[in-house]
Amino acid sequence: VGQRDYLQAWQGRCYEAGLIGCDYPEAYGGRGKNGFQRIANQALGQARVPFMINVVGLNMAAPTILHHGTEAQKRKFIPGALSGAEIWCQGFSEPGAGSDMANQQTSAVKQGENWIINGHKVWTSLGHFARWMILITRTSKHHKYDGLTYFLAPIQGHPGVTVRPLVKITGESGFNEVLFEDAVVPDTCRLDDAGKGWTVAMTTLTYERGAAESAGGGSGEALRPIQRLINLARETQRNGVRAADDPITRDAIVQRAIVAEGLAQNARRARVPALCDHPMRLPLQQKLVGSELSQHNARLGVEIAGASSTLYKLDASAPAQGYWPLAYMNSYGHTIAAGTNEIQRNILGERVLGLAKSK
Repeated sequence: VGQRDYLQAWQGRCYEAGLIGCDYPEAYGGRGKNGFQRIANQALGQARVPFMINVVGLNMAAPTILHHGTEAQKRKFIPGALSGAEIWCQGFSEPGAGSDMANQQTSAVKQGENWIINGHKVWTSLGHFARWMILITRTSKHHKYDGLTYFLAPIQGHPGVTVRPLVKITGESGFNEVLFEDAVVPDTCRLDDAGKGWTVAMTTLTYERGAAESAGGGSGEALRPIQRLINLARETQRNGVRAADDPITRDAIVQRAIVAEGLAQNARRARVPALCDHPMRLPLQQKLVGSELSQHNARLGVEIAGASSTLYKLDASAPAQGYWPLAYMNSYGHTIAAGTNEIQRNILGERVLGLAKSK
């Protein structure tokens, strides 16, 4: 059984058990139990279970469709995203549009009841597995923000769409580039009105940056790497002494645990509008702190493992099945994805704190 099939089956089992989609209405494949997703996420995080392969579908596509979709779109797309039957990817980044997301050049031209898509997306996680893409396109060259339109675009085996895997430093092919060449997308796959793509994308980014509880992750996920660090410290011996008994190591883990708990508490706060004084504050804080914490966690894991951290995941003697060197190499993309942290700090300072723009 391949990785995709295994993880897809795992997500399906979790969905059948009621651990995914708890907060979604039953009409859209959920359980209709508001507030239960946070509890389920905490339980999944503590159990150290495999990750959900449809992370884009769960954490970005489904909640965005719930906010902006038509009744038909909600009934068509959300159940498959929750169960993992239909994997999603994100088509935001382009060779010339990364952190400057409004600089999209992939075009969508209306032709009858369809749209003709042409352009180039890159750094598309899970694109080689995905059937659907949440896609931002440019439908007007005269308006930077109001000229964007959001689509739920078919890609797997779809005429005019080519997916090319990109090999990472880890040897994995998690990223892809996706080419659209006169790809036809029906107007029924347009999410919200034409020209409202920027507004819809902001909803997606709110969830991507971890400010709200999602069906496959959230407050429980922030604490999961901390438990991994604790387990590693307990299992690692230094000159006959456990790393967990070293006060410097213990202090380093505690400092990271405090930050992780803060992230978890902020994710809970995001569910109560009265506790959110500015709509962008928590999403930006969660993205900034969470991405940097992942780097700090990975660096500490490699330091605790010492020379053994040079053993990769294929080596049977690698500590924690080689998790930490893999996490270390992957972690440096976290401060780039969803907008670089430098850009996020500018937005936080200018739009949330009201500071003058840097010159």
